[in-house]
Amino acid sequence: MADKNLKNPENVAGRFYVDSTCIDCDICRTTAPKFFKRDDEGGYSYVYRQPQTPKEIAEAEEVRNSCPTETIGNDGE
Repeated sequence: MADKNLKNPENVAGRFYVDSTCIDCDICRTTAPKFFKRDDEGGYSYVYRQPQTPKEIAEAEEVRNSCPTETIGNDGE
């Protein structure tokens, strides 16, 4: 389960985030590139844009549920 206390610093404020347990598997960036980007220097993903519409939120939730390390959270502020 993602830990909001371990959020990657590049995450924009909002409910979705990626924490520091990201293994850079690329699932989130491939599935939802309009929300997730890669920090090339650190080798991990982060949320650069929060989903807004119900359809976007559903897409982000699908990615969150697909994360093999449960690194994506949906309890940010």
